[in-house]
Amino acid sequence: MNNELNKRIITSVILFIILLVILYSHSSVFGISLLIFGFSICLEFKNILKKLVGGLYLPSKKFNSKFFVIMWIPFIYMFFIFGLLTFDIYKTGGPTFFLFIISICFFTDIGGYVIGKTIGGKKLIKISPNKTLSGSVGSFIFSIIPLIIFTNINNFQLKFEISTVILCLLISLISQIGDLFISLLKRKAKIKDTGNILPGHGGLLDRTDGIIFGIPFAQLLLNFI
Repeated sequence: MNNELNKRIITSVILFIILLVILYSHSSVFGISLLIFGFSICLEFKNILKKLVGGLYLPSKKFNSKFFVIMWIPFIYMFFIFGLLTFDIYKTGGPTFFLFIISICFFTDIGGYVIGKTIGGKKLIKISPNKTLSGSVGSFIFSIIPLIIFTNINNFQLKFEISTVILCLLISLISQIGDLFISLLKRKAKIKDTGNILPGHGGLLDRTDGIIFGIPFAQLLLNFI
């Protein structure tokens, strides 16, 4: 467990540094990075869908119309929903505000892992046996940490109040649901990880399953505040 945890920490630190470089570079760098990320996620989705459609990998030389149609779903979502809303929140709120939103998703994941592993207890749901009720509670609690940190930064757009706490909790909720949804797909496809690009985490989708749902939801929610 310690070896796995060390890998997760090191990978997370490296990813965080890369994220900071991308966020505080030119907006075109962010846009290009977003396109590369979206395409990479779709490739990992492809591995899942190959398992789900018919339950077996499809022959490489055979065209399968059902698989082709289903494969368009993640592409449409990643580039026209996640991509556009993510770029919108970056352009309207700025790098620091975007970092705040994505930190809620990060801390949701960290809280679930740390508290879930430390306390354990009753399982949250059958589709993901590693998820516990205590971990879910930990995710909600940890999701408020970014609010505490960022509201102490001068001229930050938000203040620490009931409405912003609720904002964090709602983003955390959608992030957790996204995590469970991808876990369900992986369970149905009988795969553990969507890839092996990130040591200790698996694939990009394994690490960002909550983020790809949490960030678009945050932008939609902010439009109504």
